[in-house]
Amino acid sequence: MLFDDTYLTIVEKGEGVFRDRGSKFLGFAYPLTAESEIKGIVSSLQKENPKANHHCWAFRWSTDRGIFRLNDDGEPSGTAGRPILNTLLSKNLTNVAVVVVRYFGGTLLGVPGLINAYKTAAELALDNAKVIQKTVNDVYTLSFEYLLINDVMRLVKEENLEILVQTFDNQCQLNISVRKTQVNQFLLRVEKLPAVSVKFQYSI
Repeated sequence: MLFDDTYLTIVEKGEGVFRDRGSKFLGFAYPLTAESEIKGIVSSLQKENPKANHHCWAFRWSTDRGIFRLNDDGEPSGTAGRPILNTLLSKNLTNVAVVVVRYFGGTLLGVPGLINAYKTAAELALDNAKVIQKTVNDVYTLSFEYLLINDVMRLVKEENLEILVQTFDNQCQLNISVRKTQVNQFLLRVEKLPAVSVKFQYSI
């Protein structure tokens, strides 16, 4: 099987509202650039909705889709965070957080009702977010003398690489993003350039 070097995520916030027997469920979907962002997202929604009864959430993180967390925030176990996460799984999205804010309407919905409400609010929020496909890329730093700039820039152009950061001086540095499936070919070409050092930084 070929390595799958693409994944689905969202590029902007999406919102949705679901109502059931007086309770109101506000769904919010956010693109994540770091796992730690979930704290700030939940905190800001708590400030915006101080009278809400619950702020339940789930996120999925990393390009291999392997990291996730969820929180029921006082709802019966498995009735809030898990249905939100299952929605992310069913849509095959990663680097995304979904928070559902609940205002209790006075009538208990029961376990099936809660699962349906949190799932539906999450789906509505994600349906209103823009989904895009991204490639899994590795970031490398190229270091070289200024005299070699034409050779390096030709390589960047021919391989259609994205420059993230560039510093041009007597000694130059480029941070470039290389699609996973291109990495071997890229490294072979860099090896053929004299006096250019290459260092792996991280994957995105």
